Amino acid sequence: MEWLVLGLFVLGLVLCVIFHFSVVWALAAGYFFFFSYGLWRRIPAGELWQSSVRGLKTVRTILMVMVLIGMLTTVWRAGGTIPMIVSLAGNLIRPELFFVLTFVLNCCVSCLTGTAFGTAATMGVICMSVANFLGASPVWTGGAIMSGAFFGDRCSPLSTSALLVAAVTHTDFFRNLAIMARRAVVPFILSCMVYGLAGWHSGSSGGMGLDVWHVFASAFQLHWLTLIPAVLIIACSLMRMDVRKTMGLSIITACVLAVTLQGMAVTDLLPMLLTGYRCPETALAPLLDGGGILSMISSIAIIGLSATYAGLFERTGLLLGLRHSVMLLRKWLNPFGCIWVVSFFISMISCAQTLAVILTDQICQDLVQDKERMMMALEDTVIVSAALIPWCIAAAVPLAAVSAPVSSLAAAVYLYVQPLWSWRRWK
Repeated sequence: MEWLVLGLFVLGLVLCVIFHFSVVWALAAGYFFFFSYGLWRRIPAGELWQSSVRGLKTVRTILMVMVLIGMLTTVWRAGGTIPMIVSLAGNLIRPELFFVLTFVLNCCVSCLTGTAFGTAATMGVICMSVANFLGASPVWTGGAIMSGAFFGDRCSPLSTSALLVAAVTHTDFFRNLAIMARRAVVPFILSCMVYGLAGWHSGSSGGMGLDVWHVFASAFQLHWLTLIPAVLIIACSLMRMDVRKTMGLSIITACVLAVTLQGMAVTDLLPMLLTGYRCPETALAPLLDGGGILSMISSIAIIGLSATYAGLFERTGLLLGLRHSVMLLRKWLNPFGCIWVVSFFISMISCAQTLAVILTDQICQDLVQDKERMMMALEDTVIVSAALIPWCIAAAVPLAAVSAPVSSLAAAVYLYVQPLWSWRRWK
């Protein structure tokens, strides 16, 4: 019966991918399957419901952060923060170092925003536009964008995936960030070297021909004050202020800038917090439109439904068979290798980082007793592995945002180097 229930769940995911339905429908169907399995095991419905709620409570902070991110991505656009960052960074790009600069710039933006999707939709779009002008390889450009976008998604103080891993493993969020930053140094340098060699080998020598600063200056006041919301994120994070308070302070500051510096009416700004920013300049609309709480609804639903699975699996023991298979795999691989294999498989069938993190932790919890080591293993496997699967949300959304080919995933160097480096160092 266990394999039948899991098979129905996987079938639902596959059908959603084939027919381009939202994975939320498959997750909702999965909840029905798993709840029904519990009833078949003669577990009272009340206990199953309580187990679901217990799982949901583990991610309540993340759900609130998702709402705040929707608001933040709107007001950072409206207040001129994102246009200022993109303008400053865009003018640094040079043809001979295009791929490595694309990687580094996307790393910087993703560390500031903590979202791979937001990075791809802003700096990623700019970099791909420049690549089209230069005639640079869209495969290497897309790979550099993906690598940079998930560099910050893994270790940014605003990263919901980092928050999720901390919640699942019951570890300190800010200590985790420090550990991940140290572990990412060598993979970052190696990735820069590979992209530098790729750029040198491509021999691109065309001129820029794209003045990013003047493009954005036509619609925004690009004043140094617009950087304050981003600076606040960094400063408050260094002081270990609660991420919700940090984001709230940044949102309020950006709102003030949108009204006072950019001249936006309050009556226009407030609805955008819900629906997302809409740029009045037609030429800039494809680059800046987006954000808002509504844009996060699908992600919130995915995280919420995925979290309820954790409680159901724990109560019903549905994954005990998979745990046994993992212990057999332990004979050939060290714990990190087992977690990497499991995380990749789970990401393939779950299509989402959130569920993959929760399930991988539950299945592999007997392999690693130390919570901090489990945190490092999850961060160095499932968080990056999900971005290498074309039909997974973590890969599909950024690739679509920048119009990069699926083959770009083969050039996402950092997503391969980080787990390989961690595997090599695992003791």
